[in-house]
Amino acid sequence: MADDSAQDRDLPASLKRRQQAREKGQVARSRDLTSSLLLLGAAAAVYYGGSWFFGHGTSVLREALRIPAAASRDPAHMLMLVGSVVRDGLLLALPLLLLSFALSALGGLALGGWVFSTEALVPDASRLDPVAGLQRLFSREGLAELLKAVLKALVIGSLLALVLWSQRGALMSLLRIDPELAPMQLGSICGHAFVWLAASTLLIAAVDVPWQIVQLGSKLKMSRQDLKDEMRESEGNPQVRQRLRALQRERARKRMMAAVPKADVVVTNPTHYAVALGYQQGRQRAPVVLAMGADRVAARIRELAAEHGVAVVEAPPLARALYRYGELEQEIPVSLYNAVALLLAYVYQLRALPQQAQVPADWAIPADLDTSAESAMPVH
Repeated sequence: MADDSAQDRDLPASLKRRQQAREKGQVARSRDLTSSLLLLGAAAAVYYGGSWFFGHGTSVLREALRIPAAASRDPAHMLMLVGSVVRDGLLLALPLLLLSFALSALGGLALGGWVFSTEALVPDASRLDPVAGLQRLFSREGLAELLKAVLKALVIGSLLALVLWSQRGALMSLLRIDPELAPMQLGSICGHAFVWLAASTLLIAAVDVPWQIVQLGSKLKMSRQDLKDEMRESEGNPQVRQRLRALQRERARKRMMAAVPKADVVVTNPTHYAVALGYQQGRQRAPVVLAMGADRVAARIRELAAEHGVAVVEAPPLARALYRYGELEQEIPVSLYNAVALLLAYVYQLRALPQQAQVPADWAIPADLDTSAESAMPVH
């Protein structure tokens, strides 16, 4: 079977891969969409506010050219006049600048959304490599961009030719009308052509937007090996997980064994299972399972209990039930409260009056918790 690393990237990008790409600033962007919005905004401004811009622009230009003779010999006065003209020009251009900024931001947010990444600011020496540049130029993506540019030129050129042909009568009439009215007539023709030219870019953007989305999806495609590596990174290396679980079990066993001397009683099966219980009256609601184990672990629990004088009581039904349904370092199941109460009562009686202490004949194990099939016990 072929190595997965050699397989083609034919699988769609996972959510994690897309998120990582987004963090690096790799999102779908359409320059044609932004350009189309800018052209449409400029066309709308010219169509609806052309006369206003023309009038105020003419006034600013007249003020700039109307320089008194005295001012030409006074640098301070000239500087004041230049500052006034620059201020008026900036105020005149401010609406267009704000509109351009808003439409540029809208073009980016509409497709890729807001993305802030510093990786785009990191210098990339590979972009200065002429060989790599030629490879990109003659790559499939480069040829696709060239074809797209040719198609854009054909669409815009064809539409512009149609608009000018439709306005041929108005253009010819410029030779016969009053020269003072000719600029207004020419401005109207240019504005009409500009609106149609801007509208034509919407067709280009409508093609470029899905193309950019498809291109990004193609760049982010994964091979089966990539997918396996990602899953391994997400879930962790199996060998490492196994080692961690082994360390956790070892630490839990050491902690468990260290808690045996603090137990009040160890209940046994008598040899297969051992469960150490502890109860601090007034501080705990119910006894807690301090340690539990089977076979060799159970034998070690019994040894530690004997070394530290902890009572060891043989109660096979109770030991089996505690081992099967109890949880380490947790309170005993509610269903076993009565049985453990009998056990602790026996232990306390054993400490106070050892001669009179009697092992309970019935440990009051609920029927649904009692089992005599030790082989069915799960191993903790």
